[in-house]
Order: sequence, then C-alpha cells, then structure tokens
Amino acid sequence: MARLILSLDNQVLAEYNMTKERYTVGRLPDNDVRIDNPAVSGHHSLIINILNDSFLEDLNSTNGTYVNGKLIKKHALQHGDVITIGHHQLRFSDEQTNDTEQDEFEKTMVIPSGQQNAQTLAKAEAAAEKAAARAAEEARTGDRSDAAAGVKLDPEEAAALQEKPKSVSMGEKVSHTSTSWGIDKSNAPNALPLAKLQVLSGAFAGRELELTKALTTLGRPGVQVAAITRRAEGYYIVHVESGTEGDYPLVNGQPTGAQARKLQDNDVVQLAGVKMGFFMA
Repeated sequence: MARLILSLDNQVLAEYNMTKERYTVGRLPDNDVRIDNPAVSGHHSLIINILNDSFLEDLNSTNGTYVNGKLIKKHALQHGDVITIGHHQLRFSDEQTNDTEQDEFEKTMVIPSGQQNAQTLAKAEAAAEKAAARAAEEARTGDRSDAAAGVKLDPEEAAALQEKPKSVSMGEKVSHTSTSWGIDKSNAPNALPLAKLQVLSGAFAGRELELTKALTTLGRPGVQVAAITRRAEGYYIVHVESGTEGDYPLVNGQPTGAQARKLQDNDVVQLAGVKMGFFMA
C-alpha cells in the first residue's frame, strides 16, 4: 500500500495510507492532507491513484509543487519521491517496490560483512580503542561528556573483527538479520532496543536500514566510510576513512571527529553525501 509521510525540517508530522482514489493537499480544512502554513495554497495539489500507479498534479498553486527539487505540473510518482509544498515535505512510499529498491540502497551504501576489507575493519576497531582511551582519561579527570563518550568493543565483537570475512558466491543472498556479525531479531527485546537509519535525502530518500548487527560498516570507500557499533549501552558511530583527511561524518551538522560518538534518537547523520535519520524502535 502506498503511503504519504509528511515532515517539516526532517521531523515526521503525519502518515497517510493511500486507500482512496483522490487526495487533495492544501491549507484549507477540507483537504485530505492539510498543511496549515501560509506558504501553502488553499488547494495546492492533487494525487490520483489508478490501480498501482499514482499521479501528482499541481492545482495552479501560488508557490508551486516540487518533486525531488524540480518544479512540476504533473508527475508520475515513484517510490521514494519527495514532494515539497511550501516548507513541508511529503515522501511517497510504495511498499510494492520497497524490497527491490532497499536492496539497491544497501548495495550502494552498506558494505556487507562478506565483502568488508579486513584493513577497514581494523581501522574501525582502532578508532573505537582510541575513543575508549580518551573516554577513560576524561572520566579520570572528571571532564567526560556523553556527547563525546567513547566506546570499546567487547571481547566477542573484537574477536569477530579479527575473523576472516566469509566469501560470498555469485548470486548468493546475504542475510541482513542473522549473520556472524548480527543478531536474531527475536532476541532483540532481551537486549538493546533495535534502531534504524532512514534516508532523508537523495535518490534513496525513504529507505530504511535496521541496525541488527554488532557492527555495520556503511558509506563509500574512497569517499567516506563509518561504522556503527551496537553495544549494550547504545549505538555509536565511528569514523573509519575518508578520501580527504579530516573529512568526518556529521551528526546534527557537527563533525564527529576521530572519536566514537553515541547516537541519540532523532539524530541526523550525514555520511558520503547522504543524510540519514537515526531512530530507536
């Protein structure tokens, strides 16, 4: 079922399951999707659903209707399209195509365990060790802050980093929910609540990635790579490598630096040009 997800400044305001043939979007109360903002026309745009297809039409609005940053009059909606109306965004999500395109996102941004470079993983471990040493020193001197708190991998995770990555045969599907690097979702309630990353910008806007692994490496080698570690006390992001020295991932617009940083619910992570929201389950 197709959905519309209304947001403002990366904060989700409402979700609409598209069960009807026609949906109007505008400022007035009689709209199916009401956006009470002066930048939005009374009846701003229209979405028509015909079988498995959805079409967007601008209703001669004052400020126009944009899809993925381009002004449109009529547009055939695709999964992940971001509609901008005034200052608000409506993300179009079509679950019928979600699995295929989710795989495409993972192939683009997520580095599977079977393909991870041992040297890259060693860098992630070294960064975590350095963060742990800094956190210990700050704790000793009484100058520790949660925002800069370090993380040290536990022995089991550290041992896993030293294991030789398993080779993946051509055509073999790698499981993202139960691997030597991950956990079984059914056991998750007994540990740390699951978290996910949701893409907020670019061609993959709307895609989601559940962080079920003890260590998830993502990014683009040669551009920017980071690792997210899943620990009993929370999730931490660690910078691994960048094409330009000192080019660190951003969390809420601030560079992470060389140390690990604990992620909080609703944090916005920017990595390799992709902006993602971090959400706890």
